[in-house]
Amino acid sequence: MREIDAETAASMTPTSIRDGCPVGLDELRLVEVTYVNYDDAEMAGRVVVHRDHAEGIAQVFEELFAARFPMQSVDLVDVHGGSDQASMQANNTSAFNCREVAYSPGVWSNHATGTAIDINPLVNPYVRGDFVDPEAGRPFADRNSGAQGLIVAGDVVVTAFERIGWTWGGYWNNSKDYQHFSASGS
Repeated sequence: MREIDAETAASMTPTSIRDGCPVGLDELRLVEVTYVNYDDAEMAGRVVVHRDHAEGIAQVFEELFAARFPMQSVDLVDVHGGSDQASMQANNTSAFNCREVAYSPGVWSNHATGTAIDINPLVNPYVRGDFVDPEAGRPFADRNSGAQGLIVAGDVVVTAFERIGWTWGGYWNNSKDYQHFSASGS
């Protein structure tokens, strides 16, 4: 865990951080992690989270690594031009992105404060009725598919986040955001 250095700040500007964001770079931390990819190879990854949650997120990634839970990639959303959609399509695990709540203009997402993270978003899509986001994640709306990197109630991912006080979007009532974990529960 470390403060955002000049090189990382430059890569984040103006894609995931820009004027008007609810937090500044001084409130964020870069957490460098080791994770297991879909080929069972050990990889280096990076997420940016709020400084108050950096230690807890590092702990979660340590638990997921020890359990060999696979993630396709773990990198800053900036690698995908700051596009949440492009990052989801790439099944990229990411956290901070200064953006509004999807489909709720004017409302900051928890990602905009560094207090949310999305894990394997393609295979853990957002589902509300017949709507699935990302659309390519439709086959994975079936939580019994057994797909690699799938998150289900009570598994190592949900348990690790619960241990640091974060809530899973798979427990929501009116929709299910299977990729989403946040400090606030929303």
